[in-house]
Amino acid sequence: MTTAAPRPTPAHELSTSQPAVSASKSTDVNFQGLPIPRGSVIASLSFYQAPADGSKPYNFVEKQPEGVPQRNFGEAWNEVKVDDLRGQENKFNMENNAFATLSNISSEEHEFLRDERIRQVYYPEVEKLLLDTVPGANRVLLFDYTIRRSTPNAERAPVVRVHIDQTPASAAARVRHHLPDEAEKLLQGRYRIINVWRPLNGPVMAHPLAVADSATVNDADLIGVEHRYPDRTGETAAVQYNPEQKWYYWSGMTNQERLLLKCFDSDETVGAWGRVPHTAFVHPNTPEGAIGRESIEVRALVFG
Repeated sequence: MTTAAPRPTPAHELSTSQPAVSASKSTDVNFQGLPIPRGSVIASLSFYQAPADGSKPYNFVEKQPEGVPQRNFGEAWNEVKVDDLRGQENKFNMENNAFATLSNISSEEHEFLRDERIRQVYYPEVEKLLLDTVPGANRVLLFDYTIRRSTPNAERAPVVRVHIDQTPASAAARVRHHLPDEAEKLLQGRYRIINVWRPLNGPVMAHPLAVADSATVNDADLIGVEHRYPDRTGETAAVQYNPEQKWYYWSGMTNQERLLLKCFDSDETVGAWGRVPHTAFVHPNTPEGAIGRESIEVRALVFG
């Protein structure tokens, strides 16, 4: 087994020549004429609370069987300082913090209403983006996407629960599931799962996405949760509250900006911090009547 490298310095302990945007300088507005919420805030985040009976936690992806709760674990709400990434983006990268920011990214897809067009137009853009920006990447497989809308009848809404989409076991299972004929060879090399997240109706005013600096997250904070599909069972990670965790959001994200979220990394030199807890949250300074957030996240297996 490869000896793990020293744990990186958490980003909040690094200096930067670019000051963060303060709440007092929040003078920009969206198309509604409402001020875009910016600056560090204290927000309530939903963390993991273990099942009362001590059983293994689970969550049904689709409708659960009759008489069975959709999930058997609870929520532990904690007040957390969430710092603004805006103006200090250069402090963070995929290797040390498990997330990164990208700006000025164009797309030929604007509606995000038809599955066929998303796969034909947007998927190739995301694949190229990952190959161009992720160090060492030489092959990308996009295996699914989720569109979230803050409307009453939306199929998927923003998730206000701290989580990580994959665990080491479920990441390897993803490779075997999607590339069964090549899996054993691919699993011998480096493979990562990376989500590409962007708003569809930016700038984001409500339910922004918060991420934890992975260098401040302990393995003991993470709990595997059975992710039950109709035809198989995967695994996600719930996250326990720990005051040592440092949280961030990118205020007022636009349609030309991307957050890269690394959910797993097989490279043992960065694997201990190769996963980023994340959650939507209620920004206390979101103005009344602000447009609800719409977003798309594309999940990718990245090899090399």
